[in-house]
Amino acid sequence: MFAGWPEEALEFFEGLEADNSKSYWQAHKATYEEAVLAPMQALLADLHPGWGDGRIMRPYRDIRFSKDKSPYKTFIAAMVGPGYVSLNSRTFGCGSGIWEVGPEMLERYRAAVDAPASGEALVSVVAGLRSGGLDITAHEALKSAPKGYAKDHPRIEFLRMKGIAAWQEWPVGAWLGTPEPAARVAGFLRAAAPLTGWLREHVGTHE
Repeated sequence: MFAGWPEEALEFFEGLEADNSKSYWQAHKATYEEAVLAPMQALLADLHPGWGDGRIMRPYRDIRFSKDKSPYKTFIAAMVGPGYVSLNSRTFGCGSGIWEVGPEMLERYRAAVDAPASGEALVSVVAGLRSGGLDITAHEALKSAPKGYAKDHPRIEFLRMKGIAAWQEWPVGAWLGTPEPAARVAGFLRAAAPLTGWLREHVGTHE
């Protein structure tokens, strides 16, 4: 049963931020497994009945095409149902939506934003999410309208975005060492459900 993350989890990430090296990782691997990884596994197990399978992401960075050659992620992240959760030394966050999209999905997304009925439905969904305290973001956004769309399009904000996701995060604190994170994830996923539903209906979840 999920009981929260201990203070050692945050201390682990603080140390990793200061010394992102194999020697640090090996010296503190037991702390990672017990104080960071095990609570995330417990969180996903608690959320499974209501939200489905979870999957914890690897702690290793893909440095093949990056100028930054630090080998380890300074956070732990996982997918759970339609959402994403992450923890670092400063914040705990949840996301849901489509983040990095390929050409076909991006084309479907823009077509759905452009169409009056589905586009206005998205405007309504986003307004509701924002009024509930969720942020709306994208992995990347154009500075102007994408090719083929007018710069004064009534939904230009969303056409410029390459995908769309809801996001909410909280500063770490004593609450992190309690079962409260599970409640916050479930509350976020319920709040983000209208966006998840819109994407499923109009864009799909796979290329």
